Amino acid sequence: MAEFSIANARYIYLHDHKWPSQAIDVHHIVVRKSGAKGFLASLLASLLLANAFYLVLAKEKSVTTLLWSFLLGALLIKSLLWKPVEKESVVVMPAFGVQLETHYGSGRIIRRFVPIGKILKPVLNECVTPVTCYWSLSLIVCEEEELMSVFKELRPPVKMLVPIWKALCAATNNTESPRHVDSWL
Repeated sequence: MAEFSIANARYIYLHDHKWPSQAIDVHHIVVRKSGAKGFLASLLASLLLANAFYLVLAKEKSVTTLLWSFLLGALLIKSLLWKPVEKESVVVMPAFGVQLETHYGSGRIIRRFVPIGKILKPVLNECVTPVTCYWSLSLIVCEEEELMSVFKELRPPVKMLVPIWKALCAATNNTESPRHVDSWL
C-alpha cells in the first residue's frame, strides 16, 4: 500500500509498507515511461521500411546498402526504446540492514545487502561535473574505502532523496540531522 509519492517529469517516488507491522520500510524510484519515444521509434521504423522498399525497387542500388540501412535503422530504434533500468528500490529493515535493488527492463534484478551494523552514516552528496550538477545518496560503510551509492543508475532529485535519507538515518540511529534539510524540499 503506497503511503507517500512524489512525481516529476522523469521519476516517480513511492514509499510503502508491505508488512502490517510497519517494521520494513520500502522506497521505490520508478522511471516514468515516455510516449514520445514510442512515437519516434514507430516513425523511424516506418521511414526505415519505406527506405528499404525504395532500395529494393531501385535496381541500381546494391544489397550491401540495403543491409547497412537496416543495421543503422535497427540501432537507432534500439537506442530510442532501450530502457535499461525500470526502478531502483531501497528496503530498510532496521533490525537487519538495508537491501538495495536495481530492476532492469529485461527482468533482471540485482540486489545488494548491507548489514545495519556496518552502516556508519547515510549522506546526501551534491555531485558536480563539468557538464551537470546532481544529488546522490550514499552510505558510509565500515571497512569500505569508498562510499556506497544507494542509486547506481538513476539520479533522482533531492526532494525524492530526503525521505529515503531520513529513513536510513532513523534505521541506523543516526540522530545528526541538519536543520536546513526541509528547506531543500
